[in-house]
Amino acid sequence: MSSSPSIVPADRLDRDIYLVLEDFGARAGCAWRETDEQDADRETVLRDIISGQYSYPLRIVAFNAIEGWSHDVTEDIADALADRAAREGIDLSPALHAFIQENCSRPFGLQLALPLRGAA
Repeated sequence: MSSSPSIVPADRLDRDIYLVLEDFGARAGCAWRETDEQDADRETVLRDIISGQYSYPLRIVAFNAIEGWSHDVTEDIADALADRAAREGIDLSPALHAFIQENCSRPFGLQLALPLRGAA
C-alpha cells in the first residue's frame, strides 16, 4: 500500500523567528513590534530596520519554538547592519547610527555628516 502525502501543512513555527523591541518614547514606552508571520525572518528585519520601519529599535530576539531555543541577537543584527551600511553606502538615521554604535561588537566606522556653521 502506497502512502499519500499529508494534507496537514508543515509546521510554520519550524524556522527562526525574529522580534524587535522598539522604544516609542516616554509616553508610549517600549513594546515588541507586531509583525506578519512571513516578515519575522532575519533578512526582512534587517531590511525593515534600514528602511526606517523601526525608528528606535532596542533589542532583537530570535527564537525557534520547535527546536526550543531563543537568543538575544541584537549584537549580530547591529554587526550585519554596520556591514551592510558600509558596503552599500546607506545613509543612516541618527537613531539607527546610535543603535549600531551601542550594539556593534566592533568599532563602527561610519561618521554621520554634520552641517558646518559659517563654512564658506
